[in-house]
Parts: sequence; C-alpha cells; structure tokens
Amino acid sequence: MATLGKYCRAYPLSRLRQFPGWSEKAENARKVMKQANGEMVEVTRELTGADYVYLHTDFTVTDGIFIDENIIFTDVTPEWIEFCRTFLAHEPANHEPAIHEPSIKEPRQQSEHGKAGD
Repeated sequence: MATLGKYCRAYPLSRLRQFPGWSEKAENARKVMKQANGEMVEVTRELTGADYVYLHTDFTVTDGIFIDENIIFTDVTPEWIEFCRTFLAHEPANHEPAIHEPSIKEPRQQSEHGKAGD
C-alpha cells in the first residue's frame, strides 16, 4: 500500500532540472494507458519539463504524491538541499500542519457591586 508523506510540494520538472547535479530515473515515472495497435497498453510516461513532480520532506522527488512510489530522484546531497531551500524556497519543516485551538474566553468576573467588568 502506498504511503503518503507528511508534506510534499509540486514543482514543474524544468525547475528541478536546473540543479547542476540533477539525474532522474525516468523509468520510475508513473504508468499511463496508451493505445498501440488498437489495444490499450500500460507504458511509462515520458517526463517533460512541463510535467509536475513532487518534492518531499526528505528531499526525494516522486512522480506522484506518494513518498514510496514512482521515485525519480534520490541523490540527496547537501548541495541539493541547499538548492531546494534557496532556489525553490522549499522548507518542509515550516509546513507542519497547524493545530487550530479555539480560544476560550474567560467569563467576566463580577465586582462586589454586581456589574460585570468593573
């Protein structure tokens, strides 16, 4: 069963390919249905610069939202992390889900004269 990571962000592949050390495993791209010789067959999609891929909190890149499927980039180096942080402004630690706690208002206390908020 596929695993969703805590956070991922979509980027056009053209932006990630600007990293000097970029090397992708295109053979791991998602499968798509295509017609060939009158039959529908499943083939690996060809990745173009306009395709969106997903950068995860561990700085790996997948062709889909699941962290453990269709992994196309795993060469996580300090240079790659720096590229993601500076060029892409990718800071996964800043994207932890916010916990919304409703504010609880204290009831107004009455003074000895019986009026609230004196």
